[in-house]
Amino acid sequence: MADLPQMRFYNTLSHQEEAYEPLTPPVVRMYTCGPTVYDFAHIGNFRSFLFADVLRRTLELVGLDVRHVMNITDVGHMTEDDLADGGGEDKMQAAAKKLVEAKKQGQAHAAAIDDPNNPYQIADFYTKAFLEDGKKLGLKVASEFDQGRMPKATDNIDEMLAMIGKLVEKGHAYKGEDGAVYFGVETFDGYGKLSGNSVEQLRGGAGGRVGTEATAAKRHPADFLLWKPDATHLMKWPSDFGEGYPGWHIECSAMARRHLDADVIDFHTGGEDNIFPHHECEIAQSCCATGQDSFARFWLHGRHLRVEGEKMSKSKGNFFTVRDVLDGRATGNEVAPEVLRYELIRSHYRGTANFTASGLRDSGSAVAKLQKLHADAASKSDAADVSLDVGPLPRFVKALCDDLNVSAAVAAVFEWSADPGDDAATTRGILDKVDSVLGFLPDAATPVADSDAANLASKIDAARAAKDFATADAIRADLLAQGYKVLTTKAGTTVEKLLA
Repeated sequence: MADLPQMRFYNTLSHQEEAYEPLTPPVVRMYTCGPTVYDFAHIGNFRSFLFADVLRRTLELVGLDVRHVMNITDVGHMTEDDLADGGGEDKMQAAAKKLVEAKKQGQAHAAAIDDPNNPYQIADFYTKAFLEDGKKLGLKVASEFDQGRMPKATDNIDEMLAMIGKLVEKGHAYKGEDGAVYFGVETFDGYGKLSGNSVEQLRGGAGGRVGTEATAAKRHPADFLLWKPDATHLMKWPSDFGEGYPGWHIECSAMARRHLDADVIDFHTGGEDNIFPHHECEIAQSCCATGQDSFARFWLHGRHLRVEGEKMSKSKGNFFTVRDVLDGRATGNEVAPEVLRYELIRSHYRGTANFTASGLRDSGSAVAKLQKLHADAASKSDAADVSLDVGPLPRFVKALCDDLNVSAAVAAVFEWSADPGDDAATTRGILDKVDSVLGFLPDAATPVADSDAANLASKIDAARAAKDFATADAIRADLLAQGYKVLTTKAGTTVEKLLA
């Protein structure tokens, strides 16, 4: 393979930037903590997922073969997930209760689920919704769901039980007085290295539920749940430890090992809220089960997303899903998927981003400029097969390889775009390389003639009147992908061609 550029990424595990080289070049194994499918994913979730997508695309751009796995959590993620052993209620069961009430009230999303008290149906509904949103925003792994790149926790119970059994056999896990199986944090010397929480600091209860029955059943307050026997749980499986369900942390360790076929992987990514306890616990149980010194060589974490300077909150009315933004409920104007993608990736993943209406407009202008430049070049020539040392690409690649400095990478492209030269084939080839990471071009779709656009707009209105929102959304998505602005008001739907 060709010589790789110098790559450096900030490793949460070492708390510094480090030079990166693949463990087994040209293959790169990468795991991303995915959605818990009890609700629609919000734009903060997708900021985290998309920075991982940019990392993957950067590695692919320089010639590496990335095996990227992102899980679907459909059991075992508790509502009090800031606690090491998980408190409260399984999010899937909590969702079932809410959806039962929502269906009584006739809410549209609940009506789409035949039995809202069935967590499997809930998980299936929201998994499909996530995949639809992910594909719109160019999340590559979402298009690989059928290839096993997005495994469901409920499809990997045997692997979890095998790992739990190994941990018990090695003395790293035990059955508590309440019958649950816990990991003993004192058996792993490296516990706390990722987050900075030492075992002694956690003895006072920072990582456990002090004063509760669960804490009394454990050897140490920070010991975390691996398996919970519970015959009343809506989702349960037989095991040597009793009929029950897995803890959240063991799920990712087992799925990463199975689907990446390795005890040690190159990258593990997630949001900053995953650092503790989730990723800290993953490291401990993975290393103890496999006997390896590490689980992932690089741990990358994205910071939270704020909205107009404030923390996202449903009570504040600034809690937006991808669908809220795309269909205009968030800002009053419909947004093309590639514009939202650009807005969510353009600031550095380790900085707190601020989602604003004005920022979204700026992103729309930036994307439109790149799309027009590409469309003009495409109207004159096919794309040339350009190397990464042409035009702005050396600076573009260098910035991305410097801990995913997207803003510097974009700046290089826009400086070049002011005077790209007269060679349309090279211009298009350069922009295709840029698009392979930024994803500023809409997904290819069946061409829509201008004469048909108005007819499709009327079909959107007819579908909405029939409460067939899925069909309306599908038609809208096709029009947006073809460069149309689609606006639905009380007077009906209108379309306007934005790109030549």
